[in-house]
Amino acid sequence: MNKKETITRMSREAGITALQAAKALSSLLEGVKGTLKKGGKVTFSGFGSFEVKQRRARKGRNPKTGAEVAIPPKNRVKFNPSKSLKNSL
Repeated sequence: MNKKETITRMSREAGITALQAAKALSSLLEGVKGTLKKGGKVTFSGFGSFEVKQRRARKGRNPKTGAEVAIPPKNRVKFNPSKSLKNSL
């Protein structure tokens, strides 16, 4: 399911226009992004939670030369599905 399909489904099920559904989805996504940027955690009951975790620095290898390369630490988004979501799959 992509963004367009999500908007179509939201508008049909909520009985609103596609434009209103697009604005609602955009607002939701911006809110999630903003919270994650601030280091917060976003939880949707019955679905799961998103949080930012920092991946530690590590050593890797250049596949062409085999030379060791330092990989710097970076942030990533981690999703933990809820128990009810896991059970429904």
